[in-house]
Amino acid sequence: MAPLISTIDIDRPPDVVFAYATDPTRFPEWQRDVIRVQILDDEEFMTVRRFVGAERTTLQRITADDPPRHWAAEGVEGAIRPHATVTVSPRDDGAHSRVVFTLDFEGHGMGAVLLPMVRRAAEKGAPVSHRHLKEILERDSAE
Repeated sequence: MAPLISTIDIDRPPDVVFAYATDPTRFPEWQRDVIRVQILDDEEFMTVRRFVGAERTTLQRITADDPPRHWAAEGVEGAIRPHATVTVSPRDDGAHSRVVFTLDFEGHGMGAVLLPMVRRAAEKGAPVSHRHLKEILERDSAE
């Protein structure tokens, strides 16, 4: 299956958008399904998400970090392993940003059976989270 791709314009400079959107400790602030994140080291973090009424923990590794343009992380264990990228491009001479989120999943064992349900949930939830990110960043610029 093709990855899920979502694009959103945010009225903030790329460095501000990138720093916030790619900081795993901020994920619970704008991703509605994230309950908490624990940083393990410079490359790995644990994300606890709410899915179908239960908490699911995923170990993730940052695979690319090129501020303020590109960031990527992937799940490294578990039945469902997400692969996510964030690409930030300047607009209007750097006053604003265009953000492209790419999300895909890999199913292992029982995860292969759950993959269609996970993708459907992400198709609905990810755009809501991206709009929430936009609201937070643009609200913070107005204060």
